[in-house]
Amino acid sequence: MISTPVGMRCPECARERTQVRPVSFSGLGSGAATATYALIGLNAIVFVAGLLGGGGAGSLDGGGSLIDDGGVNAFAIEIQGEWWRIVTGGFLHAGPLHLLLNMVALFFLGSLLEPAVGTARFLGIYFVSLLAGSCGALLLDPNALTVGASGAVFGLMSAGFIMARRRGMEDLASQIGLYVVLNLVFTFSVPNISVGGHIGGLIGGAVAALVVVWFEHRRMSRRLPVELAALALLAALAVAGCLAAADAGIPDALVPLGGT
Repeated sequence: MISTPVGMRCPECARERTQVRPVSFSGLGSGAATATYALIGLNAIVFVAGLLGGGGAGSLDGGGSLIDDGGVNAFAIEIQGEWWRIVTGGFLHAGPLHLLLNMVALFFLGSLLEPAVGTARFLGIYFVSLLAGSCGALLLDPNALTVGASGAVFGLMSAGFIMARRRGMEDLASQIGLYVVLNLVFTFSVPNISVGGHIGGLIGGAVAALVVVWFEHRRMSRRLPVELAALALLAALAVAGCLAAADAGIPDALVPLGGT
C-alpha cells in the first residue's frame, strides 16, 4: 500500500489520475454545443425575415405577418387547422429585446446542458419544453397571440437544475435555481408575459430531464434510442395537450357544425 493525500491506496490505484473538469457559468465552451448555436442562429434568421417582411421594431409587430401567421392562438389552431403554430410560435419574437433576452438565456443554458447530456437528448428536452410551453399558453390564455422561445428556455432552466443535482454539482444547481426564481418573479410581475407558456415550459423541461435521469440509473445497451423514443412520446403528449387546450379554449358558438 502507498500513502496518498486521500489515504492508503494500492500501487495501481495510486498511479491513476482522474481528469477534473469544473462546470460553472464561467466555464462555458468546455464542450460541443452545436445545436444551441444552431437554434440561436435559426431564431435570429426568423426574426430578420420578419423585419424584411414588414415587421416593426417592438411589441407584437416585431415579426410582422410572420407573427400573425405563426403565433400560438387557439382560434387559428382549432378553427383554421393551423396546428404548426404550436412549433413556429417558439421561433418568433416580438421585437429585438424579446429576442435578445431569450437568446442570451439559451446560450448560457444550452452551453451548459448540451455538452452534459449530448446533442440528441438536448434537442429532445428543448422541443418537449417548447411544446409544453405552447400547451400552457393555450390553457391559460387561448385567445392571445403568443410567441417566443421563453417556454423552451424555461424548460432548459428546470432541466439544467435537475441534471446539476443529479451529477452532484450543488453550487451550479443553486445558481440555476436562483435564476429560475428570479425569472418566475419577472414572469408574474411584468404585464403582457405568457405565464402559461413559462410555467408549461418549466414543467415540460423538468419531466424530460427526469426521463433522462431515470435512464442514467439503468445499465442497458443502446440506451440512447430508448431515451429518444421516450422523449418523442413526451413531445407527442404535449402536442395532444396543445390540441385539446385549443379545442377547450374555443367558445361553442365558434365551432362549426360537425366540428370537434
